[in-house]
Amino acid sequence: MKHGRLFVIAAPSGAGKTSLVKALLASEPRLRLSVSHTTRKRRPTEEDGREYHFVPVPQFERLVARGEFLEHARVFDNFYGTARRFVKEQLRQGHDVILEIDWQGAQQVRRAMPQCVSIFILPPSRRALAERLAGRATDSPEIIARRLRDAAADMSHYREFDYVIVNDDFAQAVSDLRRIVAGRGEDLTSARPGLAALLGELLTPA
Repeated sequence: MKHGRLFVIAAPSGAGKTSLVKALLASEPRLRLSVSHTTRKRRPTEEDGREYHFVPVPQFERLVARGEFLEHARVFDNFYGTARRFVKEQLRQGHDVILEIDWQGAQQVRRAMPQCVSIFILPPSRRALAERLAGRATDSPEIIARRLRDAAADMSHYREFDYVIVNDDFAQAVSDLRRIVAGRGEDLTSARPGLAALLGELLTPA
């Protein structure tokens, strides 16, 4: 049986990663999404087991101690982790798997599974990122400000990824994701010269 491929997708908060992954999964039913564990509070629109497996900190720490996570990281004040067993079983069965995680987790996955394909999502501008974070209406102004401060640090890791997608036009970004999954994303590598100007603006301190 053909072994599945692992796709790791990361982005700064507010870049639209979750919406893009949902659209990708809707258009590519053969893909499997690995649902992460987290210790953060569940939002009103979320369901346990759909967006995340919501667990208390002591349970998360027990899972870490037992080596049950392929990767885990602390993001802001919460912990996130990817179940090792689910990912490896899906890949063994020949399914392609999507991991929607942060850059810290992506580093761990690349070390553990260097054959994975990694994709980083960027916003089209700093202003667009700020507007998207403010438009969520789920976070306090203090949390939004903190996420904006940390976004530049997150985005500085873009060159560690195989591919970069700029989420300016949503439909185009979904199309770009599908091309990468299909093995046709040669023009979307993280080393392409066209990214220089955008990153110069995104990484310049406000």
